[in-house]
Amino acid sequence: MKKLLVIGYVWPEPDSSAAGRRMLQLLDLFLEQDYEITFATTAAETEVMTDLSALGIATEKIRLNHPSFDDFLAEMDPEIILFDRFMMEEQFGWRVAEVCPDAIRILDTEDLHFLRNARQEAAKRNLELNSKMLQSDLAKREIASIYRCDLSLIISEAEMDLLQMEFGISEKLLFYLPFLETELSEEEKKKLPDFEARRNFISIGNFRHQPNWDAVLNLKQNIWPLIRKELPQAEIHIYGAYPAQKVTQLHNEREGFIVKGWAASASEVIQSARVLLAPLRFGAGLKGKFIDAMKNGTPAVSTSVGIEGMTGDLSWMGKIANEPEAFAQASVKLYTNRELWEKGQRNGFELLEKRFSKKSFSEAFLHRLIELKAKLVEHRQNNFTGAMLTHHQTASTKFMSRYIELKNKLEELNKKRPI
Repeated sequence: MKKLLVIGYVWPEPDSSAAGRRMLQLLDLFLEQDYEITFATTAAETEVMTDLSALGIATEKIRLNHPSFDDFLAEMDPEIILFDRFMMEEQFGWRVAEVCPDAIRILDTEDLHFLRNARQEAAKRNLELNSKMLQSDLAKREIASIYRCDLSLIISEAEMDLLQMEFGISEKLLFYLPFLETELSEEEKKKLPDFEARRNFISIGNFRHQPNWDAVLNLKQNIWPLIRKELPQAEIHIYGAYPAQKVTQLHNEREGFIVKGWAASASEVIQSARVLLAPLRFGAGLKGKFIDAMKNGTPAVSTSVGIEGMTGDLSWMGKIANEPEAFAQASVKLYTNRELWEKGQRNGFELLEKRFSKKSFSEAFLHRLIELKAKLVEHRQNNFTGAMLTHHQTASTKFMSRYIELKNKLEELNKKRPI
């Protein structure tokens, strides 16, 4: 049986984050191709993680800077190794290259971390994003990881363009793979609540993700007071996993700013709302909240950064505005105008069907894997930069890791010695 090893940054939580949803979609795709899958991670388990064993996926707890990973890797002997974010490739990539040199190495970036961080810094300093901000130390690390892998999955077309145009990365090392969704049937669409059956606004997103927290704070301080002035009876319900005290302290029933926290069913709460608000000032990748909104027929107001990579040549599922006053006006208009609202809903259905089709994108990805497997030696010969970076990574990271291994062994021996 074909074997896939996923080295995960965290355990998948599809109900908490877009990253968790993305990982589960990839796992499902490989399961459908009859791969024997093992998900390995150094992360601690959580209460809301997916039960991978119920899906037929084996799990393994692995250790950093420990030779036990080499033994595990040699015994499993996977055909494909998928790194969940570049940090996992940094930590385990050199071991994979040594123990399983013939295995295909795939990086799932989730989003470009260096892009998100550069935008956050620009927003904090009230500056326009520029090349100097993009060419950070984090960018060097992440792009080096892309070069060292045989293929990197990029979730946004905008990020595909950035990597090729700004950094000159060959398209042969990249593959555009957005969220993989199934089309809604006409019957499913008809079952959704209509305009009149819905009430209030909604914001949703994992609060450990800095762009989401910043967006909620932006709503509270700058946007919601303007909306509330026009719609004094309306409320906004704030949902998201892992709400810290700074989030719950924003709750104010008198102002109609209701912090709900964790949503047992994202679909249920999004479906009951009339409009989703996401005033994102920075970020990267694609936003899972918008996919949920499309599937539940809920139009949305967001920013240019928020909708990046979502629409292509199609129309957005609502309104786009970047400044607080314009955002508030767009939100009120979408909330009160049934014709505009229904148009936004139809646009969302079209985006789901034409931009995120599981069938078309998964077929193209599987075809790319077949090509890669057949020409892996030639592919790597054409990626000299990747070979060079792998060589230097092995020379540096390897010996640092070996030093830490030895240091840990000595500490364990000292603990066992009698006083």
